[in-house]
Amino acid sequence: VHLVESGGGLVQAGGSLRLSCAFSGSTFSITAMGWYRQSPGKQRELVARITTNGGSTDYADSVKGRFTISRDMAKNTVDLQMNSLKPEDTAVYYCHAGRRNSRGNWTYRTWGQGTQVTVSS
Repeated sequence: VHLVESGGGLVQAGGSLRLSCAFSGSTFSITAMGWYRQSPGKQRELVARITTNGGSTDYADSVKGRFTISRDMAKNTVDLQMNSLKPEDTAVYYCHAGRRNSRGNWTYRTWGQGTQVTVSS
């Protein structure tokens, strides 16, 4: 599976951005897609995730109520709508696709190249 992100940029605090991830390749075994982010000196963290079967979502506590993840399997895209952005949202955002087994362990993971989001105060 190949992932390509777009939509990052510079925005003032309180503003909005929409990230889009276009994916290609064989996705029949992918169980979840989502967005992670990483800022300097910190570990990569989950922002939002959506299952490919049923569309269940999962959000980091820090973005609940502000960010919304959505998927369009016909268009092969996964988007992240980010509202009420804060300076602490500044990071490189990575699109992610993966497959989990019945124990919840990732057996396959792939990442996009990342897109920079900068929120100024």
